[in-house]
Amino acid sequence: MLLEQPDVEDIQLVKVLHALGDPTRLHLLRVYASGEQCDCSSERLGVGHLHKSTVSHHMRIMREAGLTSTRSVGRNRYVQLRRADLDTRFPGLLDALLKSLEGEEL
Repeated sequence: MLLEQPDVEDIQLVKVLHALGDPTRLHLLRVYASGEQCDCSSERLGVGHLHKSTVSHHMRIMREAGLTSTRSVGRNRYVQLRRADLDTRFPGLLDALLKSLEGEEL
């Protein structure tokens, strides 16, 4: 079951940029850019130093902005970047953001 997220046409640039205005969420963007579904393990996401509720908060902000899609399977959640939807809505935005993050430590 997919958690609630905005439809492609309802994704707003200001919300996407606001969601990415946090270093932790920029880090998560890089992780999700692989295109694979990621489970919500803090350690596997590279944010093991954060409390579970903080990680959940960051993932909710990204989902509500339309950056990610979250699938719930029992007690587990799997997150994936909505790359195709974002490329349709804002062509080149993700590529530019990811390129600007290359080599940066967040």
